[in-house]
Amino acid sequence: MLKRMFVAPDPGRLRLRSAARSVLGIGLAVTVCGFVGHSLVAAVTGGLAALLALFTVTDTTVRAQMVTTVLLPAVGFPAFAAAAVLHDHPVGRGLVFAAVVGAGVYARRWGPRGHALGVFAFMTFFAAQFLHTVPGQLPELYTAIALSLAASSTVRFGVWCYERRLSPAVLPAPPGGRGLARTTTRQAIQATAGSAFALVVGQMLSEQRWYWAVGATWWIFVNTASRGETLVRGFRRTLGTVIGIVVGLLVAVPLHGAVVPTVALVAVSVFGIFYTAAVSYTWMMLAVTLMATLLYGLLGVLDPGLLTLRLAETGVGALGAALAVVFVLPVTTHATTDAWIQRALRCVHHCTAEAAARLAGSPTADPAPHVAELGPLLSRVRLSLSPLVHPLSPLRARKARARQVLALLDDCAREVRGLASIAADPEASHDARLTASCQRVEAAVEALTTPHGARDAAAAAVAPAHPPAAEPALVHLHGLERALAELSAPLRSSPRSPLLDA
Repeated sequence: MLKRMFVAPDPGRLRLRSAARSVLGIGLAVTVCGFVGHSLVAAVTGGLAALLALFTVTDTTVRAQMVTTVLLPAVGFPAFAAAAVLHDHPVGRGLVFAAVVGAGVYARRWGPRGHALGVFAFMTFFAAQFLHTVPGQLPELYTAIALSLAASSTVRFGVWCYERRLSPAVLPAPPGGRGLARTTTRQAIQATAGSAFALVVGQMLSEQRWYWAVGATWWIFVNTASRGETLVRGFRRTLGTVIGIVVGLLVAVPLHGAVVPTVALVAVSVFGIFYTAAVSYTWMMLAVTLMATLLYGLLGVLDPGLLTLRLAETGVGALGAALAVVFVLPVTTHATTDAWIQRALRCVHHCTAEAAARLAGSPTADPAPHVAELGPLLSRVRLSLSPLVHPLSPLRARKARARQVLALLDDCAREVRGLASIAADPEASHDARLTASCQRVEAAVEALTTPHGARDAAAAAVAPAHPPAAEPALVHLHGLERALAELSAPLRSSPRSPLLDA
């Protein structure tokens, strides 16, 4: 875990730049709120709004990010108002909160914008519980949110918009489906059920801090797509919370809410949230827990008993999420991983076909878009396989095969990138053997991605022997054939010990 945090690759230092920019954007937002005379509660609200805008708005273009940021108050203000009006009505408040949870998860079907709006709606309702908001505070809090979004956007889109110099990210769409076959529909129902459990049990633990349990359930469902992913995320959230509470006892409690050191440590926590989010959910949760602990210190309500209650509520939320994904319309790891692996393999085939056509002289063939798509697809495969390769997974045989699948898919990606780079060379010559090799690649992908080809794939598991090829493109194609042939063994194992049925 430490290794992933400190030595994880950071191409272009994007994580470092994002974390540094976020500290500046949130710092400016809070400073503006203080400059206009807002209360501490309003400044905290504004800082949270800025953090959410910088963290959750992940559209693929800068223009789309700006539009999504502008739309955030459209869902946040009504959620804030509903929470404030229902502050003294526990039953109505709980029903509306559960509805916000379901709608927020369901909105993920509309891509990054739906995800960001859903998170913002949930978190504004959550923040109203955190701050005990009443209707009379709404005008000041609305103003703080608007000013903070403007301030953080000035930093993100004006002062330091490094994304303008980057190619737009390629985000693969989730697997399709209608009705209950769609993952987002099932997860919306699961999240609602899990949150209802967390709300009821959380209130039994504390009538004041019950919302922590609901928040834990919500964030466990974010960015997951299967039962296994959700269970692993719940474990990591709980572990990160435990470590964060220990750090809070050692650091935040002795400060007694002292403003200057607390604000400095909040800035460090914000940096940690953004810097570690992409590589370690456990470390991100440590930073989130420490930040929340420090904010409670500023508000004057921090004590060791509060941290113990937070841990208990987090455990309730994790249990609610676990029960929901196991018993309510479960989305198996097998189904999710199989869909992403098939899409990755088809992308490999498209890359190969376009590269071969380019080498054959086609002026319109271009493997570059497919190569760009392959990277995010392989990231999704890794995420879906993470439950099986987790260090605590007891399924050793499946873990070994899952790692073999990941290694071979990485081999495929490396050969495809090499082939595409050669195809981009206008001086590259066409070899007649390219066509035959591409046809074998197509047949191998077809065998691995269709049920009827399973036996053929198993029968053809031995990689074809090739004489040394002088043509560089053929070297990459032969390497691709070998990797695809070796994939048949882990992907088409005995039904009694399926690779991905977890």
